[in-house]
Amino acid sequence: MTSMQMLTKSGFAEQTINKSRFYAAASYCETEREVGAFLRALAAQHQNAHHLAYAFRIKTLDGLGNHMIVPRFSDAGEPSGTAGKPILQMLEGRDLINVAVGVIRYYGGINLGTGGLARAYSGTAKIALDAANCHDFVEMQQISLTVSYKQVDELTRALAKHNGQVLEKTFDEAAHFVVKLPVTQAQKLVQQFARRII
Repeated sequence: MTSMQMLTKSGFAEQTINKSRFYAAASYCETEREVGAFLRALAAQHQNAHHLAYAFRIKTLDGLGNHMIVPRFSDAGEPSGTAGKPILQMLEGRDLINVAVGVIRYYGGINLGTGGLARAYSGTAKIALDAANCHDFVEMQQISLTVSYKQVDELTRALAKHNGQVLEKTFDEAAHFVVKLPVTQAQKLVQQFARRII
């Protein structure tokens, strides 16, 4: 069984099919809010487009704290099942998670038919995903740490070693960090610095 995949670099594609121009963008999104921002930015760049179909798959927690995958799609006014669903099937086929793909269509005056539309939307999404970079999905965890000023460099090195990142930092009598890193490394980092917190 292959592991879930995530995007590490966005992908883009453009093609013209029977005078209709299709433009696709694929992006990493962790939340539905991020998906909304991604789609609004795409719509703002293509204000004269006739359709913006999309699909996304987000890994989230349900009300009981269990992980679940939320898939959504929109045909954006195209015939039902001809735009968003083929894009979603492309995401599912590659087992991509925390990803959104938007496909813009500028109508060129020639009807493509339902099969032609489905192929055009999924095909443009495929080209954008092929242009993106993917790797195995890594579950991330956000944690807060307080360290002494002497430990800041050590924490920075530890985060770099474990593919973590600093989300927020504030300084007063100590240094306070909100960081994000792989779940498998989070507890080790907490233990490394908790022993010597001032």
